[in-house]
Amino acid sequence: MTTLYLVRHGQTLFNAQHKIQGFCDSPLTAIGIQQAKIAHAHLQTEKITFDEAYSSTSERAVDTLELLTHQPYQRIKNLREWNFGSYEGEAEHLNPSLPYNDFFVQFGGESQIELENRISTTVADIVSNSPADSILIVSHGAAIANFYRHWEHTGTVKKNTKIQNCSFFKYHYQDDQFVLQDIIEHDFSALL
Repeated sequence: MTTLYLVRHGQTLFNAQHKIQGFCDSPLTAIGIQQAKIAHAHLQTEKITFDEAYSSTSERAVDTLELLTHQPYQRIKNLREWNFGSYEGEAEHLNPSLPYNDFFVQFGGESQIELENRISTTVADIVSNSPADSILIVSHGAAIANFYRHWEHTGTVKKNTKIQNCSFFKYHYQDDQFVLQDIIEHDFSALL
């Protein structure tokens, strides 16, 4: 059995400015850096270590991973966020109501099913081809939400709120299935 920690990056400039951020990128804010440091402290307190680490190629994910752990890692393009097409960098209030489904396809982006398949296949390829017992993957909110959606039927732990920056989705992988064990959120109230 393999344990997977799927983690959302820390707060970014576009998060703070309420801009749509998918394939485009913006840097971590000072709060985002502190969020990653708080998450790192949690890993140390709980003595959680990783045999392997992976990140989206986006700067915000790479920088978060480097604050969580100092070990070598691989960057993988298909761990990136949803491609929102020409909506990238625009104000979040332009987003349609959830679920987005195929909305962004008309603007050169991905459909929800394309994102779900991309992130689920990529994570499964990483974990199923690895001898590691514990794996860290740093990715993005919508990508993680769609991975969760893909595997929601296998477990009893449920996501009830929006995915917090630097939250950990802890999965067990066995017999070609991911089962969510825990959602670990941190207390960032001191940062506000």
